[in-house]
Amino acid sequence: MTHGYSTSGLAVAVVPQGGGQLWVFGGEFASPDGEQFYHYKDLWVLHLATKIWEQIKVTGGPSGRSGHRMVACKRQLIVFGGFHESARDYVYYNDVYAFNLDTFTWTKLSPSGTGPAPRSGCQMATTPEGNIIVYGGYSKQRIKKDVDKGTLHTDMFLLKAEGVGKEEDKWVWNRLSPSGVKPTPRSGFSVAIGPNNRSLLFGGVHDEEEEERIEGDFFSDIYFYDMGKNRWFPGQLKGPKSEKKKRRRGKKAEAEGAGDGEAEGQPPQGPVEMVKEVVAEDGTVMTIKQVVSAPEVEPERSESEDEEEAGDEASGEQVEPCPRSNAMLAVKHGVLYVYGGMFEVGDRQFTLNDLYSIDLHKMEEWKVLVEMDPKTQEWLEESESDEEGDDVEGAEGGGDEEEEGSDEESEDDEEEERHPSVQLDEKYTDYLPRTEQYWIKLARHNMGPDAKEKKVAKLAHAMAKTFYEGSV
Repeated sequence: MTHGYSTSGLAVAVVPQGGGQLWVFGGEFASPDGEQFYHYKDLWVLHLATKIWEQIKVTGGPSGRSGHRMVACKRQLIVFGGFHESARDYVYYNDVYAFNLDTFTWTKLSPSGTGPAPRSGCQMATTPEGNIIVYGGYSKQRIKKDVDKGTLHTDMFLLKAEGVGKEEDKWVWNRLSPSGVKPTPRSGFSVAIGPNNRSLLFGGVHDEEEEERIEGDFFSDIYFYDMGKNRWFPGQLKGPKSEKKKRRRGKKAEAEGAGDGEAEGQPPQGPVEMVKEVVAEDGTVMTIKQVVSAPEVEPERSESEDEEEAGDEASGEQVEPCPRSNAMLAVKHGVLYVYGGMFEVGDRQFTLNDLYSIDLHKMEEWKVLVEMDPKTQEWLEESESDEEGDDVEGAEGGGDEEEEGSDEESEDDEEEERHPSVQLDEKYTDYLPRTEQYWIKLARHNMGPDAKEKKVAKLAHAMAKTFYEGSV
């Protein structure tokens, strides 16, 4: 591709023919100051066998947009939704286009029935029967001047082709009402097609407005949608088999000792909020919230084993991806791979570069293939002026990247030398009281004089622990 710019919000679909093809449509480029937007409406294909990009120059396709979705369905690419944004206004779409892979022509579809409201960032999957499922998404409306209202959609629709084999297919929208444990409302989730006729949803973020600012709750959970049974269920870890059998024997013994009546009287478990903290290189503490839904209680025993045991959770600490939005997913031979993504803290965005995998058939444990490396990550912080924006680290790339990196490393080394060193065989419980005032002073310097004492102390302890663990 030869855009020459960094493009986001584009739509991607994979076609297995001819050694494999990766099709890309549309996307958005925004200037660093957020004052200029350009939405693409070009169509590209990457031939995976030759690693060669080819631009398909045809007319009659969708208008330029971002946040739309595209899937390969039989011998067509189906494009739905998205939005177009300018410095003054925006518009969301719910139109549907089909690109024929044999004739290389665009067709705007006019499905009958009531379809989804305009939206972007939805889940889109193809069923084995050649139908298309659309779930969720995000849109906003102008309430009054300079006041917008955002909506997280949680509805689901089926786009069905009728009259297949005739000169022109007829498409129909049908609204679906799936059963099971549905995902909590969110946007920025990632989607892939898993085994056993299921699509899956990973991660995402739910933004909440608090005192004139937006606070995002990020997720790292998995939800499966069984397309044949029209049913959602959470994909929770079961833990290794040997460990799971021990837990079951222990639970059985406890149940026999306590009696059936007491076990039945226990209230159902509600959603659990997990809080994680990540400390960046500059000492900034990023608090990430993850809400885990309670496992579904099924009276029926005819479901497959993995659904019946979806609520089994592994005991002890388990490695798993930190909550994030806009991660990249791929499924190969029943194994899900999760790469990168981002999360936010205030006005700062933290970009991830780690890689995880999990066997979707077993759902026992996450495996870390590439660990998150804080030294290779960048903060992208919104600035109030162009001059401030020029000073934001990582905002722009350039040829002096290696020199800047070496300067930063030398500064980091000098700073580490100034920190109170860890004595031989000194435990953290001894190190912290001895050096606490130093770390509090450093935290106060980083956070400013108006920061609350409790938050300063929290940052100080996190910085001290990070330095201690890196020194022993």
